[in-house]
Amino acid sequence: MPLPPSPALVLGGPLRSVLETAAISLGRLDGMSTLLPDRTLLMYMGDLERFLHARDDGLPTLIRIGLAHAQFETIHPFLDGNGRVGRLLITLLLLHAGVLQEPLLYLSLYLKQHKSIYYELLDRVRETGDWEAWLEFFLEGVQVTAEGVNTTRRLLELFASDRNAIEQLGRRAGSALRVYSALKERPIQSITEASERASLSFSAASSAMELLVDQGIVREVTGKRRGRLFAYHRYVAILNEGTETKED
Repeated sequence: MPLPPSPALVLGGPLRSVLETAAISLGRLDGMSTLLPDRTLLMYMGDLERFLHARDDGLPTLIRIGLAHAQFETIHPFLDGNGRVGRLLITLLLLHAGVLQEPLLYLSLYLKQHKSIYYELLDRVRETGDWEAWLEFFLEGVQVTAEGVNTTRRLLELFASDRNAIEQLGRRAGSALRVYSALKERPIQSITEASERASLSFSAASSAMELLVDQGIVREVTGKRRGRLFAYHRYVAILNEGTETKED
């Protein structure tokens, strides 16, 4: 595997032109440092590039990307912005491999939310070569993020489908679309609240809400004649997935 043979070495400094002769600082985790020429950095980056394009080693795509991210962060080739580039690299590699059709999966939030363990696991890779713990963490992050992306995609599909259904109502669609937009911002509302949010009279908002009920987009959830509440039920159902608690 064309990964640098000394994972305990942490490179730092700008990625300069191959024509330059200035050295870069290569720091060890114990605080010691050694000056190496730019060609060493280029050698590490070259190894990483060959590893990314290898197709005959049997590695699954996500494993390859997880290894590559940790290695890029260890090489640390730029003076600034290595973290941003390293996180973006994950998405770009997923696109290049055909795993994603659109750049919708970003691990940045997950890595920031788990910053301490993220840095700890990268250090363990460098100090002891503990790739397994790092990969377990990375793959969990991909799974968690992918679930969020799937939720977003389903919501966008729901919004597009329901909006299309409302637009088919012709002249009655105008007020219904305004109430519908208000429900996307707050999916459970009274007629009074909907009229305020949609800037409609109470009567217009009430008629629009009834249209949405007739279309199966909205449901009245109280069963009462007064103080009624209307819910964008499929929207709420998607948001609630995975939050239900099971009783013993």
